Amino acid sequence: MRILVVEDDPDISRQLVAALQDQGYVVDAAKDGEEGHYLGDTEPYDAVVLDLGLPIIDGVSVLEKWRRAGRKMPVLILTARDRWSDKVAGFDAGADDYVAKPFHMEELLARVRALLRRSAGHATSELSVGPVMLDTKSARVTVNGMAVKLTSLEFRLLAYLMHHKGKVVSRTELVDHLYDQDFDRDSNTIEVFVGRLRKKLGVDVLHTIRGMGYCLSEPDNAA
Repeated sequence: MRILVVEDDPDISRQLVAALQDQGYVVDAAKDGEEGHYLGDTEPYDAVVLDLGLPIIDGVSVLEKWRRAGRKMPVLILTARDRWSDKVAGFDAGADDYVAKPFHMEELLARVRALLRRSAGHATSELSVGPVMLDTKSARVTVNGMAVKLTSLEFRLLAYLMHHKGKVVSRTELVDHLYDQDFDRDSNTIEVFVGRLRKKLGVDVLHTIRGMGYCLSEPDNAA
């Protein structure tokens, strides 16, 4: 899953990026509203953490521009604790949730997980398909109750497909959501990671849809 952080305070930005990366997300960062708007308008993010008090273009204006352009990714806004009017303005502009500064990182991470779940239509932190279970809170994967050890990219691949269970996901979409903007992307490497993931899971839930991409579904629902 790929996250955009738009925050002008360098210390807060570094903390957010590090915490999100530790959770297994791919993270891009922007230091002002202009750069943040451009990235959010041109790159496919699964969620955005957006500060409202940004230089050049304020956060509310950035969010309004995204929504007018049809950008639907869930957005978590950061706002000063005593500025209730900022929260209202953020929600009216199209925000999905907010965290007030100063905030506890665990709360922010939990809210990001909730946004990602809701946007994909899931109600809990535990995602499953057949005997495969992925807990987005603990980043733990099990098959028939037995823990499976995955690399960070294998975990991101499985998590993205889990969030989009039953849907065909193209190689291009996977590349866009598994790598940051500076990565030298090659869609052919996805085949390698899909093969490794299949072998580690050991169950027939990850299906190749010829000419279209991949689909994670129950074994008896294979296309």
